[in-house]
Amino acid sequence: MTRSPASRPAAAVGLLSYRECVEPWQVRGVQAGTASPPWFARMASRLSGWLADRAIPDAGDYAIAAGCFAAFTLPVLFGVVHGASSPPAVAAFGLAAAAPLVVRRKWPVVSVAAVTAVYVAAALAGVGFTPWISNAGPNLAIAVFTAADRCDRRSSLLAAIAAGLATWAALPLGIHLHPGRDQDAVQAIAVIVAWVSGDIVRARRGYRQSLELEARRRAEDKEGRARAEERLRLSRDVHDVVSHSLAIIAVRSGVARMLIDQQPDEARAALSAIETASRSALDELRQLLRRIREPASGPANAAPALADLPALAAQLREGGLDLTYRRTGQPRAVSPALELSAYRIAQEALTNVVKHAPGASAQIEVTYRDDGLVITVTDDGPGRPDPPPQSAGLGITGMRERAEMFGGQLTARSRPEGGFAVIARLPAGYHR
Repeated sequence: MTRSPASRPAAAVGLLSYRECVEPWQVRGVQAGTASPPWFARMASRLSGWLADRAIPDAGDYAIAAGCFAAFTLPVLFGVVHGASSPPAVAAFGLAAAAPLVVRRKWPVVSVAAVTAVYVAAALAGVGFTPWISNAGPNLAIAVFTAADRCDRRSSLLAAIAAGLATWAALPLGIHLHPGRDQDAVQAIAVIVAWVSGDIVRARRGYRQSLELEARRRAEDKEGRARAEERLRLSRDVHDVVSHSLAIIAVRSGVARMLIDQQPDEARAALSAIETASRSALDELRQLLRRIREPASGPANAAPALADLPALAAQLREGGLDLTYRRTGQPRAVSPALELSAYRIAQEALTNVVKHAPGASAQIEVTYRDDGLVITVTDDGPGRPDPPPQSAGLGITGMRERAEMFGGQLTARSRPEGGFAVIARLPAGYHR
């Protein structure tokens, strides 16, 4: 597995730097047709790769091992604490018990086995390399704690049980071989406490990592939903703009085609309406794309609002639709997003009138109430069947989604007296 230079240990990085100096020479030697590089270059290259893929003990590991030896073995060697064993034996067992702690993070179970073997051997040899009974000290506890913290529960538990049983089983034999030396089960007790503590630390770390992973997943899901909602909003905007403009263009182009020979003035008026609708659609699409590319730029009133409904009604009247616009109630301030949705709902409803009820008269009414805003679009055309919610077109579905986004509701149904009605009720106090 290849690692980045930032994740490699310092010693490995140093050797890698040396390899980076050697490898260009190797390439030049090969290109020049010379013999293979010197042995030290090959060895440095291999050693640097080996070190890069292995954890090197850091200063903390050496400090822990040295601290255990200095705090628990040196007092016996220097005579601060009286010991019955010979100094060479004390020094040898003290070093042997401390040395595995240097590599305990790389080989946790092996370190437990090595420290356990030292303690068992010391009990059988009758060597006391610490001032206390059964060579009491932190060495074995540190090794077991590290194994419980870094290994899976089964492996660390088996290692701890083996260490506890081995040190406990050596007690009677050590007492039999060396009656004058006291022995107790302190190592077995230390093993139990150390394993429980290390397993708790490992479990808490795993739980914390699972929480962080879940938090990242939730953040990704939230971002994904936000992007999906934004795509849906943009698709509704594009649908409303393009559908409205194309409906007008389709109707007026048909009028122009039929009247271009008999009534050229009417045909020119129809073509003018097509030009106006096309330019309006292009302007709105440019504004929409500008908001997509630069959300924070552009004027705040770039999006259509309720104040633009009279201009929309005038444009449709110029296109040949018999349309009446009316506003009732006392206007009140609402959020720009709600105003945009109200405008798009009215625009789509009027577009449906142009497409599905040509020649019909239509009326749009904006009613301000204390509890909200009501947009009503009606026509007296031939009417059409009420669309089921599952099979409704994109227009009605988009209008309903816009209303429900603000906690409102939309009704689209045929009128008993003929024609079709779209009624959108939006709570004006709902801000997003």
